[in-house]
Amino acid sequence: MTSSSSTLASPRPEADRRRWFALAIVMTAAFMDLVDVTIVNVAIPSIQRDEGASFSHIQWITAGYALAFAAGLITGGRLGDIHGRKRLFLIGIGGFALASALCGFAVNPDMLVASRILQGAMAALMVPQVLSIVHATFPAHERGKVFGMFGAIVGLGAVSGPILGALLTEWNLFGLEWRPIFLINLPVGIAGLILGRKFITESKAPHALKLDLVGVVLVTLGLLMLLYPLTRGRELGWPTWGYVVMAGALVVFAALVAYEKRKAARDGSPLVELSLFKVKSFAAGIAVQTVFGVGLGIFFLVWTLYMQVGLGWSVLRAGLTGVPFSIAVSAAAGMSVQMLVPRFGRKVLQAGALIMAAGVLIYIWEAERYGMSIASWQMALPLVVMGAGMGLIVAPLTDAILSEVPREHSGSASGLINTVQQMGNALGLGLVSVVFFGSMSDHLPGPEVGPAFVDAFQNALIWVAVVMTAIFLLMFALPKRPAQHVEGAETAGTPGITPLDKAPELVG
Repeated sequence: MTSSSSTLASPRPEADRRRWFALAIVMTAAFMDLVDVTIVNVAIPSIQRDEGASFSHIQWITAGYALAFAAGLITGGRLGDIHGRKRLFLIGIGGFALASALCGFAVNPDMLVASRILQGAMAALMVPQVLSIVHATFPAHERGKVFGMFGAIVGLGAVSGPILGALLTEWNLFGLEWRPIFLINLPVGIAGLILGRKFITESKAPHALKLDLVGVVLVTLGLLMLLYPLTRGRELGWPTWGYVVMAGALVVFAALVAYEKRKAARDGSPLVELSLFKVKSFAAGIAVQTVFGVGLGIFFLVWTLYMQVGLGWSVLRAGLTGVPFSIAVSAAAGMSVQMLVPRFGRKVLQAGALIMAAGVLIYIWEAERYGMSIASWQMALPLVVMGAGMGLIVAPLTDAILSEVPREHSGSASGLINTVQQMGNALGLGLVSVVFFGSMSDHLPGPEVGPAFVDAFQNALIWVAVVMTAIFLLMFALPKRPAQHVEGAETAGTPGITPLDKAPELVG
């Protein structure tokens, strides 16, 4: 830390109050982003019913956000390093509030999709600044407590998102149906913007890397070329051009690799640090993170459609049914990091993959056995098993991936880990048209809709079980016992964070 650290270590009472206000503001923004991801899923069937959205619209309402978020994460973090974390945070939270208002007042599905993409892009500016601001505001000896609070916020967001989304949709406030799930962000965002200007202290990186806009364009273009034909292919009858465009995506990704190599040699500031992939554990971990994102992208969307459209449950019943899953994730994540991984290492993550696969298989069996008469309490067992497996994976995975990464590249690696998870999530959402909608007819008479959705749900879960098995095998390339890696631990779960070993200079 620079000389600024000594000032931070003994703050004046006024400065002490300011930094805790600043913490509350950035934590609220992080919570808003976390909730916004989960709050939308439970309202998707209501949006489809009220707006007449097609199945591809449904996919893009969720995948568009994930794609824009993933494409902008590393650039958002780098812009904060260059132009100031406070400035980018305020732009991000203001833009997020505006995009949320546009989502809430969308007049048709196309406007909603476009507004969600904008919302994801604004989140990519806002979220990477959160822990960078914390790092710049709090001395090292206090960060453990602060990051513990951040972990609690993450858990609270995971549990409260579906319930809050269900309540807001069920209450139909002012006759607005599902729209309050987005409009609730408007007063929160405005308050964050006003208070953030007053209480957050500006900071920049002393030696920030340059932007790599060409890299961002190539990543985004490649993903769009892959996802658009996947989501629209079924509706359009899988035209030849779709296969050509998807093949072209591979060419774009090859061009990205070639460009990033030249960029690294020329000025040392590529979007993707390709030398990281020479580290076996990192390369395997990135593969795990990507495939895991695919599995989660598939599961959460088809699960919502299965309960609300297939079984005909209310949005509130569907939201409450997911509570055991969220609680199991939070509980297992805490045990994994604090008790299990220090003793058993990699085996804990592999056990998590197998346990999650077991939960999926139980769910498939129950969906087959009980059919349309399945009850919420009967879903509790597979959901708790799946949640426990997921919790064993998500908390220690970032540390395992980063444990053999050179210290000077820890920030780039952390940003890349979170980026590929979002990209995997977007890809999984794109694959829903194949593994879920692809197994049912386009024009079903009313009485056949429910059974068709139950069958499609089972088909999609088979794919999720396959994904979990693949993750288990990929994990053999992770270190048997990951070292305690400070950078990884502090940046885990938050995308695009600046390397924590390179302390920012306070400038405000």
